[in-house]
Amino acid sequence: MTELQPLDVGFIELEDSDRHISLGIAAVAILAGAPPGRAEFTAALAERVSASDRLRQRVRRAPLDLAVPVWEDDPNFDLAHHIRWSALPAPADEPALREFVAGELVERLDRDHPMWECVVIDHLAGGRWAVIVKAHHSLVDGVSGVNLFESFCDETEVESRKGPAPDTDAAGDRNWFDWAITGLRLPVEVPRYALGLVRSLAPVAAALVSTPAGSSLNGPIGRQRRYAIARASLSEIREIGQGFDATVNDVVLAAVTSAYRAVLLGRGEEPTGNSVRILVPVSMRAADAKTFLDNRVSAVLSLLPLHLDDPVERLTTIHRRMARHKSSGATQAEKSLLALAGRLPFAPVAWGMRLWSHLPQRGVTAVATNVPGPRRTLTMLGREVLELIPAIPIAMRLRTGIAILSYGDRLTFGITGDYDSTPDLEVLADGIHSAIAELLTAVRARPQRPVG
Repeated sequence: MTELQPLDVGFIELEDSDRHISLGIAAVAILAGAPPGRAEFTAALAERVSASDRLRQRVRRAPLDLAVPVWEDDPNFDLAHHIRWSALPAPADEPALREFVAGELVERLDRDHPMWECVVIDHLAGGRWAVIVKAHHSLVDGVSGVNLFESFCDETEVESRKGPAPDTDAAGDRNWFDWAITGLRLPVEVPRYALGLVRSLAPVAAALVSTPAGSSLNGPIGRQRRYAIARASLSEIREIGQGFDATVNDVVLAAVTSAYRAVLLGRGEEPTGNSVRILVPVSMRAADAKTFLDNRVSAVLSLLPLHLDDPVERLTTIHRRMARHKSSGATQAEKSLLALAGRLPFAPVAWGMRLWSHLPQRGVTAVATNVPGPRRTLTMLGREVLELIPAIPIAMRLRTGIAILSYGDRLTFGITGDYDSTPDLEVLADGIHSAIAELLTAVRARPQRPVG
């Protein structure tokens, strides 16, 4: 059995704190042609699931949380628990698919079994079909969630020669001797960690304490969701970034900034430089840990410059702020903080997480996570994956959440919103499209740089 890491446990505690939320994250794949038969699909999925121990394990918690929760084999594992077939109402178009995804985002995964499932939509307009792979956030983060979906796809010849990769991390296993050694080290390690953490996390703590200006983007959320999609060309995003000396992530955040500005203006609210503080997850996953199903992320917190009218000025301001955040060492400090939490007795850590998750947070207004997806074309049972769309949950008074996923030359934004408080969710999608078009026009209007 393998212990859950502190961040994995944190997502379970967060879900327990609010009956209105479900913390399943999803990848929605649009595939060409007709779907396979149920028997064929089930047999193929069974073969791929057999290569991953974690997909056949559930979470076991100790009484009173006196010990760290562990992943244990589900004695009643049945693949049928994890596959559902469904259909959309006619005309089975994208609005119907978006409504279906919104409904999936509110359904909690069954903790009596491994917390993942696969939903097959057997007909979409245009002679297509879809697969939704959903897993609890305690099981995957964005990068490992994409890898989970890829593991259900057809292998390339190179992958089949390599054989299945390991999907568990032996570092998570502990015995009494490990705990004893850890206890002896704590008096030395804690002060050393503390000094670096206080120095690096000071800006993060200040950000959380200083509440942004109140807006309709932060507040209580209900149980129902809305879901919208925006799309962009990755080559065009790169063209913008190269033209303005910015990263792909900077351009994405500039588009998101413009979209939130449009939302607030449409609601009759003044967009200021202190209106929206966004949480941007940062992957801390090493290249050789891609196949591990767990969470390995830190985060950057930044105010978005919604007060700026000029799209290029917004982009350059975001680039400057993100560069400053990266150089501050805060993301590494947060990783160290999680590592320290893993060394402490679990009961007080769990109780602290539970208390924190019940507090009404007002320091963060939105979340945007940008995940690099597959560059190669994927197939599932010989059918080409035409599009890959991300979907993330919302929680803790965040009324919107945006997941960005690349696939080939396409960048797709999956936008989740609280049903009651975001009836204008499509304004976010339209704002992203408009912002990218503006930046593309601006970069192409610039004088060409001399060669050489």
